[in-house]
Amino acid sequence: MSCAQAIGDYALRSIGLGERLLPRADIDLCTQVVLIGSGLIWNVYFAVMALSVGFFLANALALARVSGKRWLRKPAEWFIFLFRGSPLFIQFFLAYQLFVLLPRGGVELLGLTLPVQWLTKAWAGTVVVLILNTAAYSAEIFHGALLAVPKGDLEAADAYGMTGWKRFRRIVWPTMMRLAWPAYTNEAIFLFHATTLVFFASFPAFAQQGDALYYASYLADKTFNPFVAYPIVAGYFILLTLLLISLFGLANRRLNRHLPGAARRLRYRPQLIR
Repeated sequence: MSCAQAIGDYALRSIGLGERLLPRADIDLCTQVVLIGSGLIWNVYFAVMALSVGFFLANALALARVSGKRWLRKPAEWFIFLFRGSPLFIQFFLAYQLFVLLPRGGVELLGLTLPVQWLTKAWAGTVVVLILNTAAYSAEIFHGALLAVPKGDLEAADAYGMTGWKRFRRIVWPTMMRLAWPAYTNEAIFLFHATTLVFFASFPAFAQQGDALYYASYLADKTFNPFVAYPIVAGYFILLTLLLISLFGLANRRLNRHLPGAARRLRYRPQLIR
């Protein structure tokens, strides 16, 4: 099989476009690169969806943690403790078992029947778990940054007559983001790498349309050589990690554009132990 034919057959196979059957023999390097790259579409999807929703949920949780109202503060504290204290793989497993127990006909809510079977699919259920997990970790990062907002900034806002939402939007939130962004970048990178756990979770892949590790495992079994497929996965993740660092670095320079040395690059400091 030529490389051009492999691209045409398998480049978008993970989303249901292209050849329906997976290759079983004469699997060359190009086919492996293309097929694993196709599966990477799902890893990117998991990460983008989780970060997009989890960012806003994390901000809400961070604000709830500093709230003077106990009914807001305590649930946020327990939520963060629960999802930071338990392994992500266990969260995947428990979530799937919970979603399977939901009624097949849907859940009745305010006179409406809400379908819930879609939660047992990998494209939906795993995203829910990743959103909750990254929201807990990010909320702790944002909470620390919120407590570190300089008092001088708050006093200056008071001097200008800023109160309530206006003070938070103009002073507190931008400063909180500047302080939290380097650590939040590491959390985004970790979340992207954590999408590989979806392969080991109970959530099924539909019609063999799995993620990068799904195809790497299949190719390693067929070629009896794991030292080709898995390094390809690692190479893809390294390249996308560099892209992620660049994008978050642009956001970091934007947040710090008014400070001296704003052009300084954001450095990647990996979390070796979590």
